[in-house]
Amino acid sequence: MKDALLNPQIRHQAGQIMTARHCQWGIAAIFWVLGGWALLAPAHVMHVVFTPQYQSNELLPLMLMSCFGAQACLAALFATFSRFTATTFLVFAIALIPFFIFDYWFTRIVPVMNNFGAIDLVGNIIMLGLSITGWRLAKGNSNNNLLR
Repeated sequence: MKDALLNPQIRHQAGQIMTARHCQWGIAAIFWVLGGWALLAPAHVMHVVFTPQYQSNELLPLMLMSCFGAQACLAALFATFSRFTATTFLVFAIALIPFFIFDYWFTRIVPVMNNFGAIDLVGNIIMLGLSITGWRLAKGNSNNNLLR
């Protein structure tokens, strides 16, 4: 059993529960859900996620929230239909770092988002975990064990 956990080829043959592709689709799902929410219901996002002094029903903020959601859905398309390599997972994990700073800054230093705004932080934590897991799994299934 221990060999099956450590050796990617044995894991795959034994009906591996989690694959790099599953990790990739998990990342895509977070983009689909949160991005779709912002795209289709920007006023709801404004009301639920932002502190009262930053909530707005004006056209420009709602349009910008929808644009933000549309970009997340575009990222979801790429994550859904591309093939991530170990390098893709690693770079994506590193690219998430500024988003953690953003979440901390705008919930604790300048409280633009309320505690429910932590849904973004939760999504980022899950995507980081999926990226690290995907990197490990993809790295184990390639000839170059450093990045691919």
